[in-house]
Amino acid sequence: MLPDLEVVRKDFPILSRTTPDGRPLVYLDSANTSQKPQVVIDAMVDHLERHNANVARAMHLLGAEATEAFEGGRDKVASFIGASERDEVIFTKNASEALNLVANTLALPGPRQVGPGDVVVTTEMEHHSNIVPWQMLTQRTGADLRWFTFDDQGLLDLSQVDELITERTKVVTFTWVSNMLGTINPVAELTRRAHEVGAIVVVDASQAAPQLPIDLAAMAPEERPDVVVFTGHKVVGPTGIGVLWGRRELLEELPPFLGGGEMIETVTMERSTYAGLPHKFEAGTPPIVESVGLGAAVDYLAALDMEAVHRHEQAITAYALDGLSGVPGLKVLGPLDARLRGGAISFELDGVHPHDVAQVLDVRGVAVRAGHHCARPAHAKFGVQSSTRMSSYLYTTPAEIDALVEALHYTRSYFKVD
Repeated sequence: MLPDLEVVRKDFPILSRTTPDGRPLVYLDSANTSQKPQVVIDAMVDHLERHNANVARAMHLLGAEATEAFEGGRDKVASFIGASERDEVIFTKNASEALNLVANTLALPGPRQVGPGDVVVTTEMEHHSNIVPWQMLTQRTGADLRWFTFDDQGLLDLSQVDELITERTKVVTFTWVSNMLGTINPVAELTRRAHEVGAIVVVDASQAAPQLPIDLAAMAPEERPDVVVFTGHKVVGPTGIGVLWGRRELLEELPPFLGGGEMIETVTMERSTYAGLPHKFEAGTPPIVESVGLGAAVDYLAALDMEAVHRHEQAITAYALDGLSGVPGLKVLGPLDARLRGGAISFELDGVHPHDVAQVLDVRGVAVRAGHHCARPAHAKFGVQSSTRMSSYLYTTPAEIDALVEALHYTRSYFKVD
Protein backbone atom coordinates (compact mmCIF):
# COMPACT_ATOMS: atom_id res chain seq x y z
CA MET A 1 0.00 0.00 0.00
CA LEU A 2 1.06 3.63 -0.38
CA PRO A 3 2.64 4.47 3.00
CA ASP A 4 0.77 7.79 3.22
CA LEU A 5 -2.56 6.51 1.90
CA GLU A 6 -4.71 8.55 4.29
CA VAL A 7 -2.78 11.68 3.33
CA VAL A 8 -3.31 10.86 -0.35
CA ARG A 9 -7.04 10.39 0.22
CA LYS A 10 -7.29 13.88 1.68
CA ASP A 11 -6.08 15.23 -1.67
CA PHE A 12 -9.37 14.05 -3.24
CA PRO A 13 -12.28 16.10 -1.87
CA ILE A 14 -14.99 13.82 -3.24
CA LEU A 15 -13.75 10.90 -1.12
CA SER A 16 -15.03 12.65 2.02
CA ARG A 17 -18.59 12.51 0.69
CA THR A 18 -21.28 10.40 2.26
CA THR A 19 -24.38 8.90 0.67
CA PRO A 20 -27.83 10.42 1.33
CA ASP A 21 -28.35 7.96 4.18
CA GLY A 22 -25.02 8.83 5.78
CA ARG A 23 -22.86 5.93 4.59
CA PRO A 24 -19.26 6.70 3.58
CA LEU A 25 -18.72 6.71 -0.17
CA VAL A 26 -16.78 3.65 -1.35
CA TYR A 27 -15.70 4.48 -4.90
CA LEU A 28 -14.66 1.34 -6.79
CA ASP A 29 -15.21 2.54 -10.36
CA SER A 30 -11.87 4.15 -11.17
CA ALA A 31 -11.35 2.13 -14.37
CA ASN A 32 -14.41 4.01 -15.61
CA THR A 33 -13.11 7.39 -14.49
CA SER A 34 -10.74 8.38 -11.71
CA GLN A 35 -11.46 10.97 -9.07
CA LYS A 36 -9.59 14.29 -9.18
CA PRO A 37 -7.19 15.72 -6.59
CA GLN A 38 -7.60 19.28 -5.39
CA VAL A 39 -4.46 20.38 -7.25
CA VAL A 40 -6.08 19.51 -10.58
CA ILE A 41 -9.29 21.31 -9.69
CA ASP A 42 -7.36 24.37 -8.49
CA ALA A 43 -5.15 24.50 -11.58
CA MET A 44 -8.16 24.52 -13.91
CA VAL A 45 -10.08 27.09 -11.87
CA ASP A 46 -7.03 29.36 -11.66
CA HIS A 47 -6.55 29.18 -15.42
CA LEU A 48 -10.17 30.06 -16.13
CA GLU A 49 -10.18 32.85 -13.56
CA ARG A 50 -6.84 34.46 -14.41
CA HIS A 51 -5.41 33.31 -17.74
CA ASN A 52 -8.31 32.37 -20.04
CA ALA A 53 -7.74 33.14 -23.73
CA ASN A 54 -7.36 31.27 -26.98
CA VAL A 55 -3.95 29.86 -27.82
CA ALA A 56 -1.54 30.49 -30.71
CA ARG A 57 -3.77 33.31 -31.99
CA ALA A 58 -4.07 36.25 -29.59
CA MET A 59 -1.04 38.57 -29.45
CA HIS A 60 -1.76 39.87 -25.97
CA LEU A 61 -0.83 39.01 -22.38
CA LEU A 62 -3.64 36.55 -21.74
CA GLY A 63 -3.06 34.85 -25.08
CA ALA A 64 0.63 34.39 -24.30
CA GLU A 65 -0.15 33.04 -20.83
CA ALA A 66 -2.77 30.63 -22.18
CA THR A 67 -0.43 29.37 -24.89
CA GLU A 68 2.36 28.82 -22.39
CA ALA A 69 0.01 26.95 -20.05
CA PHE A 70 -1.42 24.79 -22.83
CA GLU A 71 1.97 23.84 -24.24
CA GLY A 72 3.23 23.34 -20.70
CA GLY A 73 0.67 20.55 -20.37
CA ARG A 74 2.21 18.90 -23.42
CA ASP A 75 5.68 19.14 -21.89
CA LYS A 76 4.46 17.49 -18.69
CA VAL A 77 2.74 14.64 -20.53
CA ALA A 78 5.85 14.03 -22.63
CA SER A 79 7.91 13.78 -19.46
CA PHE A 80 5.34 11.52 -17.78
CA ILE A 81 5.54 8.88 -20.52
CA GLY A 82 9.21 9.32 -21.36
CA ALA A 83 8.66 10.69 -24.86
CA SER A 84 11.91 11.71 -26.51
CA GLU A 85 10.25 14.71 -28.19
CA ARG A 86 7.43 16.88 -26.86
CA ASP A 87 6.11 17.39 -30.41
CA GLU A 88 5.34 13.66 -30.64
CA VAL A 89 2.52 14.24 -28.12
CA ILE A 90 -0.78 15.00 -29.85
CA PHE A 91 -3.83 16.13 -27.88
CA THR A 92 -7.20 14.66 -28.85
CA LYS A 93 -10.52 14.72 -27.03
CA ASN A 94 -10.11 11.15 -25.71
CA ALA A 95 -8.42 7.83 -26.44
CA SER A 96 -11.23 6.83 -28.81
CA GLU A 97 -10.52 9.83 -31.03
CA ALA A 98 -6.80 9.05 -30.91
CA LEU A 99 -7.41 5.49 -32.14
CA ASN A 100 -9.79 6.73 -34.83
CA LEU A 101 -7.18 9.26 -35.92
CA VAL A 102 -4.68 6.48 -36.64
CA ALA A 103 -7.20 4.12 -38.25
CA ASN A 104 -8.67 6.83 -40.49
CA THR A 105 -5.35 8.22 -41.68
CA LEU A 106 -4.15 4.71 -42.56
CA ALA A 107 -7.04 4.50 -45.03
CA LEU A 108 -5.79 7.57 -46.94
CA PRO A 109 -3.17 7.68 -49.71
CA GLY A 110 0.37 7.66 -48.37
CA PRO A 111 3.31 5.37 -47.64
CA ARG A 112 1.40 3.61 -44.83
CA GLN A 113 -1.94 3.20 -46.61
CA VAL A 114 -3.73 -0.07 -45.80
CA GLY A 115 -5.35 -1.81 -48.75
CA PRO A 116 -6.71 -5.10 -50.12
CA GLY A 117 -4.70 -8.11 -49.02
CA ASP A 118 -3.28 -6.34 -45.99
CA VAL A 119 -4.02 -7.56 -42.47
CA VAL A 120 -4.82 -5.69 -39.25
CA VAL A 121 -4.42 -7.73 -36.06
CA THR A 122 -6.10 -7.01 -32.73
CA THR A 123 -7.37 -9.10 -29.79
CA GLU A 124 -10.66 -10.38 -28.42
CA MET A 125 -10.15 -8.53 -25.14
CA GLU A 126 -10.19 -5.02 -26.59
CA HIS A 127 -12.42 -2.14 -25.59
CA HIS A 128 -14.81 -1.33 -28.43
CA SER A 129 -12.73 1.79 -29.10
CA ASN A 130 -9.93 -0.48 -30.28
CA ILE A 131 -12.16 -2.78 -32.32
CA VAL A 132 -14.67 -0.62 -34.19
CA PRO A 133 -12.17 1.81 -35.83
CA TRP A 134 -10.22 -1.15 -37.24
CA GLN A 135 -13.41 -2.82 -38.46
CA MET A 136 -14.24 0.42 -40.25
CA LEU A 137 -10.73 0.65 -41.72
CA THR A 138 -10.69 -2.90 -43.05
CA GLN A 139 -14.24 -2.69 -44.40
CA ARG A 140 -13.41 0.51 -46.27
CA THR A 141 -10.10 -0.67 -47.68
CA GLY A 142 -10.65 -4.37 -48.35
CA ALA A 143 -8.05 -5.40 -45.78
CA ASP A 144 -8.60 -8.33 -43.40
CA LEU A 145 -9.14 -8.03 -39.64
CA ARG A 146 -7.82 -10.88 -37.51
CA TRP A 147 -7.40 -11.28 -33.77
CA PHE A 148 -5.73 -13.09 -30.91
CA THR A 149 -8.01 -15.11 -28.66
CA PHE A 150 -7.42 -15.61 -24.94
CA ASP A 151 -7.67 -18.55 -22.55
CA ASP A 152 -9.93 -19.22 -19.57
CA GLN A 153 -7.59 -17.24 -17.32
CA GLY A 154 -7.82 -14.18 -19.56
CA LEU A 155 -4.30 -14.47 -21.00
CA LEU A 156 -3.60 -13.99 -24.71
CA ASP A 157 -3.01 -17.16 -26.71
CA LEU A 158 0.44 -16.37 -28.03
CA SER A 159 0.63 -19.70 -29.84
CA GLN A 160 -1.21 -17.87 -32.66
CA VAL A 161 1.55 -15.31 -33.18
CA ASP A 162 3.14 -16.87 -36.27
CA GLU A 163 -0.26 -17.40 -37.85
CA LEU A 164 -1.48 -13.85 -37.21
CA ILE A 165 1.63 -11.70 -37.58
CA THR A 166 2.98 -12.33 -41.07
CA GLU A 167 4.44 -10.39 -44.00
CA ARG A 168 0.87 -9.33 -44.85
CA THR A 169 0.34 -7.72 -41.44
CA LYS A 170 0.39 -3.93 -41.56
CA VAL A 171 -0.97 -3.05 -38.10
CA VAL A 172 -0.91 -4.83 -34.74
CA THR A 173 -3.06 -3.12 -32.14
CA PHE A 174 -3.86 -4.22 -28.61
CA THR A 175 -4.59 -3.04 -25.10
CA TRP A 176 -1.73 -2.75 -22.63
CA VAL A 177 -4.10 -3.56 -19.73
CA SER A 178 -7.60 -4.93 -20.34
CA ASN A 179 -10.41 -2.80 -18.94
CA MET A 180 -12.58 -5.89 -18.43
CA LEU A 181 -10.18 -8.78 -17.66
CA GLY A 182 -7.46 -6.70 -16.01
CA THR A 183 -4.86 -8.65 -18.01
CA ILE A 184 -1.46 -6.99 -18.53
CA ASN A 185 -0.36 -7.89 -22.04
CA PRO A 186 3.26 -8.51 -23.19
CA VAL A 187 3.86 -5.22 -24.99
CA ALA A 188 7.56 -5.76 -25.69
CA GLU A 189 7.09 -9.29 -27.06
CA LEU A 190 4.20 -8.43 -29.37
CA THR A 191 5.86 -5.23 -30.55
CA ARG A 192 9.14 -6.96 -31.34
CA ARG A 193 7.34 -9.62 -33.37
CA ALA A 194 5.29 -7.03 -35.28
CA HIS A 195 8.35 -4.96 -36.09
CA GLU A 196 10.09 -8.03 -37.50
CA VAL A 197 7.55 -8.05 -40.34
CA GLY A 198 7.43 -4.26 -40.73
CA ALA A 199 4.03 -3.76 -39.08
CA ILE A 200 3.24 -0.70 -37.00
CA VAL A 201 2.11 -1.20 -33.41
CA VAL A 202 -0.70 0.80 -31.82
CA VAL A 203 -1.19 0.31 -28.07
CA ASP A 204 -4.23 1.40 -26.07
CA ALA A 205 -2.77 2.42 -22.71
CA SER A 206 -5.97 3.86 -21.23
CA GLN A 207 -5.85 1.41 -18.30
CA ALA A 208 -2.05 1.21 -18.17
CA ALA A 209 -1.14 4.88 -17.90
CA PRO A 210 -3.00 5.35 -14.58
CA GLN A 211 -1.24 2.48 -12.80
CA LEU A 212 1.96 1.42 -14.59
CA PRO A 213 5.16 3.42 -15.02
CA ILE A 214 5.61 4.11 -18.75
CA ASP A 215 9.04 5.16 -20.04
CA LEU A 216 9.09 5.06 -23.82
CA ALA A 217 12.67 6.31 -24.05
CA ALA A 218 13.87 3.41 -21.89
CA MET A 219 12.34 0.79 -24.21
CA ALA A 220 14.52 -0.92 -26.78
CA PRO A 221 13.64 0.50 -30.23
CA GLU A 222 12.41 -2.86 -31.51
CA GLU A 223 10.15 -3.21 -28.44
CA ARG A 224 8.78 0.34 -28.41
CA PRO A 225 5.29 0.71 -29.92
CA ASP A 226 4.81 3.19 -32.75
CA VAL A 227 1.70 4.74 -31.21
CA VAL A 228 0.50 4.81 -27.59
CA VAL A 229 -2.82 6.39 -26.61
CA PHE A 230 -4.54 7.08 -23.32
CA THR A 231 -7.21 9.36 -21.88
CA GLY A 232 -6.88 12.14 -19.34
CA HIS A 233 -9.82 11.35 -17.10
CA LYS A 234 -8.41 8.00 -15.97
CA VAL A 235 -5.10 9.52 -14.78
CA VAL A 236 -6.76 11.83 -12.20
CA GLY A 237 -7.14 14.46 -14.93
CA PRO A 238 -10.18 16.02 -16.60
CA THR A 239 -12.50 14.63 -19.23
CA GLY A 240 -12.33 16.07 -22.75
CA ILE A 241 -8.65 15.41 -23.42
CA GLY A 242 -6.80 12.37 -24.72
CA VAL A 243 -3.18 11.73 -25.62
CA LEU A 244 -1.71 10.23 -28.76
CA TRP A 245 2.03 9.69 -28.65
CA GLY A 246 3.48 8.65 -31.98
CA ARG A 247 6.92 8.02 -33.35
CA ARG A 248 7.88 11.17 -35.28
CA GLU A 249 8.70 9.37 -38.53
CA LEU A 250 5.29 7.69 -38.56
CA LEU A 251 3.36 10.84 -37.68
CA GLU A 252 5.11 12.72 -40.47
CA GLU A 253 4.11 10.00 -42.95
CA LEU A 254 0.44 10.05 -41.95
CA PRO A 255 -1.85 12.64 -43.59
CA PRO A 256 -3.90 15.03 -41.44
CA PHE A 257 -7.02 13.70 -39.73
CA LEU A 258 -9.09 16.91 -39.45
CA GLY A 259 -8.84 20.12 -41.45
CA GLY A 260 -9.24 23.61 -40.06
CA GLY A 261 -7.51 26.32 -38.10
CA GLU A 262 -3.98 25.95 -36.74
CA MET A 263 -3.22 22.68 -38.57
CA ILE A 264 -2.25 24.60 -41.70
CA GLU A 265 0.88 26.29 -42.94
CA THR A 266 -0.70 28.10 -45.89
CA VAL A 267 -4.17 28.12 -47.45
CA THR A 268 -5.25 29.27 -50.89
CA MET A 269 -8.50 28.50 -52.65
CA GLU A 270 -6.64 25.93 -54.72
CA ARG A 271 -4.69 24.04 -52.08
CA SER A 272 -3.32 24.00 -48.55
CA THR A 273 -0.07 22.99 -46.94
CA TYR A 274 0.09 21.72 -43.40
CA ALA A 275 1.81 22.67 -40.18
CA GLY A 276 4.45 20.48 -38.58
CA LEU A 277 3.97 18.31 -35.52
CA PRO A 278 2.09 18.41 -33.25
CA HIS A 279 -0.24 21.00 -34.78
CA LYS A 280 -0.78 19.03 -37.98
CA PHE A 281 -3.20 16.83 -36.03
CA GLU A 282 -4.77 19.50 -33.79
CA ALA A 283 -7.29 21.38 -35.91
CA GLY A 284 -9.33 24.13 -34.27
CA THR A 285 -9.35 25.42 -30.73
CA PRO A 286 -7.73 22.71 -28.60
CA PRO A 287 -8.68 21.54 -25.08
CA ILE A 288 -6.84 24.36 -23.34
CA VAL A 289 -7.95 24.21 -19.72
CA GLU A 290 -8.03 20.42 -20.02
CA SER A 291 -4.33 20.47 -20.94
CA VAL A 292 -3.67 22.56 -17.84
CA GLY A 293 -5.59 20.05 -15.73
CA LEU A 294 -3.88 17.07 -17.32
CA GLY A 295 -0.49 18.64 -16.73
CA ALA A 296 -1.34 19.08 -13.05
CA ALA A 297 -2.60 15.48 -12.93
CA VAL A 298 0.54 13.86 -14.31
CA ASP A 299 2.66 16.09 -12.08
CA TYR A 300 0.66 14.78 -9.12
CA LEU A 301 1.17 11.16 -10.18
CA ALA A 302 4.86 11.71 -10.86
CA ALA A 303 5.29 13.18 -7.38
CA LEU A 304 3.70 10.07 -5.89
CA ASP A 305 6.04 7.94 -8.06
CA MET A 306 4.36 5.60 -10.52
CA GLU A 307 6.36 2.66 -9.21
CA ALA A 308 4.74 3.26 -5.81
CA VAL A 309 1.32 3.60 -7.43
CA HIS A 310 1.83 0.28 -9.21
CA ARG A 311 2.89 -1.46 -6.01
CA HIS A 312 -0.21 -0.12 -4.29
CA GLU A 313 -2.44 -1.34 -7.11
CA GLN A 314 -0.93 -4.80 -6.99
CA ALA A 315 -1.33 -5.00 -3.21
CA ILE A 316 -4.93 -3.78 -3.14
CA THR A 317 -5.81 -6.00 -6.12
CA ALA A 318 -4.36 -9.05 -4.37
CA TYR A 319 -6.36 -8.13 -1.25
CA ALA A 320 -9.53 -7.78 -3.34
CA LEU A 321 -9.02 -11.10 -5.14
CA ASP A 322 -8.57 -12.80 -1.78
CA GLY A 323 -11.70 -11.18 -0.38
CA LEU A 324 -13.81 -11.99 -3.43
CA SER A 325 -12.70 -15.63 -3.28
CA GLY A 326 -14.61 -15.94 0.00
CA VAL A 327 -17.95 -14.95 -1.53
CA PRO A 328 -19.90 -18.12 -2.46
CA GLY A 329 -20.93 -18.33 -6.10
CA LEU A 330 -18.63 -15.50 -7.22
CA LYS A 331 -16.46 -16.07 -10.30
CA VAL A 332 -13.73 -13.65 -11.34
CA LEU A 333 -13.35 -13.19 -15.12
CA GLY A 334 -9.64 -12.83 -15.74
CA PRO A 335 -6.31 -13.66 -14.09
CA LEU A 336 -6.40 -14.64 -10.42
CA ASP A 337 -2.77 -13.61 -9.87
CA ALA A 338 -2.49 -9.90 -9.06
CA ARG A 339 0.97 -9.81 -10.64
CA LEU A 340 -0.58 -10.51 -14.06
CA ARG A 341 -3.29 -7.89 -13.96
CA GLY A 342 -4.39 -4.35 -13.21
CA GLY A 343 -6.96 -3.14 -10.72
CA ALA A 344 -10.17 -3.75 -12.70
CA ILE A 345 -11.84 -6.99 -11.57
CA SER A 346 -14.96 -8.18 -13.42
CA PHE A 347 -17.02 -10.95 -11.83
CA GLU A 348 -20.27 -12.88 -11.91
CA LEU A 349 -22.41 -13.68 -8.87
CA ASP A 350 -24.49 -16.82 -9.32
CA GLY A 351 -28.23 -16.19 -9.33
CA VAL A 352 -28.02 -12.38 -9.41
CA HIS A 353 -27.97 -10.17 -12.51
CA PRO A 354 -24.97 -7.79 -12.61
CA HIS A 355 -27.25 -4.76 -12.71
CA ASP A 356 -29.01 -5.98 -9.56
CA VAL A 357 -25.65 -6.53 -7.86
CA ALA A 358 -24.59 -2.97 -8.69
CA GLN A 359 -27.91 -1.55 -7.51
CA VAL A 360 -27.79 -3.24 -4.13
CA LEU A 361 -24.14 -2.28 -3.67
CA ASP A 362 -24.96 1.31 -4.52
CA VAL A 363 -27.65 1.41 -1.82
CA ARG A 364 -24.91 0.38 0.61
CA GLY A 365 -22.60 3.14 -0.60
CA VAL A 366 -20.37 1.00 -2.83
CA ALA A 367 -19.97 2.32 -6.38
CA VAL A 368 -19.12 -0.31 -9.03
CA ARG A 369 -19.94 -0.73 -12.70
CA ALA A 370 -22.29 -3.26 -14.29
CA GLY A 371 -22.70 -4.06 -17.98
CA HIS A 372 -20.48 -5.15 -20.84
CA HIS A 373 -17.87 -2.44 -20.11
CA CYS A 374 -17.57 -1.73 -23.84
CA ALA A 375 -16.04 -5.20 -24.21
CA ARG A 376 -18.78 -7.42 -25.65
CA PRO A 377 -16.45 -9.85 -27.45
CA ALA A 378 -14.55 -10.54 -24.21
CA HIS A 379 -17.81 -11.26 -22.41
CA ALA A 380 -18.99 -13.50 -25.25
CA LYS A 381 -15.83 -15.56 -24.76
CA PHE A 382 -17.15 -16.46 -21.30
CA GLY A 383 -20.68 -16.98 -22.59
CA VAL A 384 -22.13 -14.03 -20.68
CA GLN A 385 -23.62 -10.72 -21.75
CA SER A 386 -22.43 -8.63 -18.82
CA SER A 387 -20.61 -8.62 -15.51
CA THR A 388 -20.08 -6.52 -12.41
CA ARG A 389 -16.75 -4.73 -12.22
CA MET A 390 -14.94 -3.25 -9.26
CA SER A 391 -11.86 -1.18 -9.95
CA SER A 392 -9.45 0.20 -7.39
CA TYR A 393 -6.92 2.99 -7.65
CA LEU A 394 -4.22 4.77 -5.70
CA TYR A 395 -6.72 6.02 -3.09
CA THR A 396 -8.43 2.66 -2.44
CA THR A 397 -8.09 1.24 1.07
CA PRO A 398 -8.40 -2.33 2.39
CA ALA A 399 -11.41 -1.15 4.41
CA GLU A 400 -13.18 -0.24 1.18
CA ILE A 401 -12.53 -3.72 -0.19
CA ASP A 402 -13.95 -5.13 3.05
CA ALA A 403 -17.06 -2.98 2.52
CA LEU A 404 -17.43 -4.40 -0.98
CA VAL A 405 -17.12 -7.99 0.21
CA GLU A 406 -19.60 -7.40 3.04
CA ALA A 407 -22.04 -5.81 0.58
CA LEU A 408 -21.72 -8.81 -1.76
CA HIS A 409 -22.58 -11.19 1.10
CA TYR A 410 -25.56 -8.96 1.85
CA THR A 411 -26.56 -9.08 -1.83
CA ARG A 412 -26.63 -12.87 -1.76
CA SER A 413 -28.84 -12.85 1.33
CA TYR A 414 -31.08 -10.12 -0.13
CA PHE A 415 -31.79 -12.24 -3.22
CA LYS A 416 -31.88 -15.42 -1.11
CA VAL A 417 -29.17 -17.08 -3.17
CA ASP A 418 -28.35 -20.56 -1.81
